[in-house]
Amino acid sequence: MAYNTGTWQEKLDEACREREIQAPMFQLMSDRRGGRTAWTSAVTVYGVQHRARFWYDGKNLNNAKEDAAEVAVKWLTSSAPSSPATSRSGRWS
Repeated sequence: MAYNTGTWQEKLDEACREREIQAPMFQLMSDRRGGRTAWTSAVTVYGVQHRARFWYDGKNLNNAKEDAAEVAVKWLTSSAPSSPATSRSGRWS
């Protein structure tokens, strides 16, 4: 199925519902960089953690979640994991 509308987080929720797997679990992480704090996100889907590709300013926390959700959607829709154990190939996005 094509996921053309909505946010990446919405697309990820829909993909999980269609596959009847647990809803995605997001985690925000920060790193102090000089006088500022950078933020990123990771999302766990089907037992696999997918990390955002970039770090973001604190006012853009949703962008960090969208980044991680995009990585997870692309993984989930390009593969057909048979079980969490067999899909944990050590892939870290």
